Amino acid sequence: MFLKYHLSLLLILFIIKYVASKPEIVPDLHKQHLNAEHHDLQYDHDKFLGEDESKVFDSLPPEESKRRLGVIVDKIDTNNDGFVETEELKKWIQYTQRRYIDDDATRQWKQHTFDRDKNGTISWEEYKKNTYGFMDDMDPRDIEREDDGFSYKTMLNRDRRRWAAASTGDGETLTFEEFTVFLHPEDVPRMRNVVVLETLEDIDRDKDGKISVDEYIGDMYKHSENEEEPDWVVSERDVFKKFRDHDGDGFLNKEEIHEWITPKDFDHAEAEAKHLVFEADTNEDNRLTKDEILDKYDLFVGSQATDFGEALTKHDEF
Repeated sequence: MFLKYHLSLLLILFIIKYVASKPEIVPDLHKQHLNAEHHDLQYDHDKFLGEDESKVFDSLPPEESKRRLGVIVDKIDTNNDGFVETEELKKWIQYTQRRYIDDDATRQWKQHTFDRDKNGTISWEEYKKNTYGFMDDMDPRDIEREDDGFSYKTMLNRDRRRWAAASTGDGETLTFEEFTVFLHPEDVPRMRNVVVLETLEDIDRDKDGKISVDEYIGDMYKHSENEEEPDWVVSERDVFKKFRDHDGDGFLNKEEIHEWITPKDFDHAEAEAKHLVFEADTNEDNRLTKDEILDKYDLFVGSQATDFGEALTKHDEF
């Protein structure tokens, strides 16, 4: 759970940085998928297929990937006009996002068999025992020992704080819906303060309660001695100064972090759909044919329209 939790948070930050890098400039959305001067295909794959499915899809031979992608394209084209419009792609991405979240929550709910008394809720004590019970036999020094800024004690406390925020009742028990919010808080309005705080805790290495430009960059790029920063890093420094640090003091406070990771009127699914159309639309008519998508199959089978990797291998229709 410790590793899975940490990786989930890293994924949140990854989405924030590479999809919402410049939410104020919609035409530049495709540029946000550039990392270290190469196109970040894995993010596109996870968005199009879904996180679980993209892992399976990536293991398929190219011809099988194309065949199954063709089946997906037919499903996305809901009006059967032979074209995939941005809105159709957006709805598909929203569907795969929601499916991944629901499947993950269901899997964890069943896997840990929290609700042994069948009352439809999980208590914090049940969750704590099942997830952190191993700590009872650990040396207290090992519990508090930090590894890259994280310790078991830190993660336990963060889970407890997130658990209380996810609850709409007494803060001690969660329904399945609240448990889903606990696992995937990133798009839930009442959880935004928790997500902001977790982001600050992860990036604020000197623990001064704010994020410096070097901490902001350091979370994306590890500088090597005598190495010149690549252009995308120089650009990110400029983004920090012009779009993130509103008061110009050289740091991001909690309010500025909030605006960064939960930008107003920014739709991640729409941004990804526009990006995919931009990358694959060879005749520039702002819509995609099946051939255009299949010609760029390496973009889509590593995209959120394929949260579908698993579906591509499991479903009978393939």
